[in-house]
Amino acid sequence: QVQLVESGGGLVQPGGSLRLSCTAGSGIIFNIYDMGWYRQAPGKQRELVARITTGHSTSYADSVKGRFTISRDNAKKTVYLQMNSLKPEDTAVYLCTAWGTNWWGQGTQVTVSS
Repeated sequence: QVQLVESGGGLVQPGGSLRLSCTAGSGIIFNIYDMGWYRQAPGKQRELVARITTGHSTSYADSVKGRFTISRDNAKKTVYLQMNSLKPEDTAVYLCTAWGTNWWGQGTQVTVSS
């Protein structure tokens, strides 16, 4: 059974940091997939936040460049999203996916508010 499980979300003040994790279940050969983090805010379309290739190349949405860092640990079947200097507009449900599949986790809520 394909499974992606996100964790690490929460409530943080503006300027704060969070580290999200997404771990793949045993049904996924993790290291053959590029991985991506998306986010979806209420009333808005889902948007790509960051992507990491199998070769560890990374790309980011302009809105998070310089603040967010995506990384992966293939041995742990986990992709991370380090989020620094958080802003209220970063508030959303964050979801991970294996590129080119329809596999999605359940999402983790990130709320940035004072």
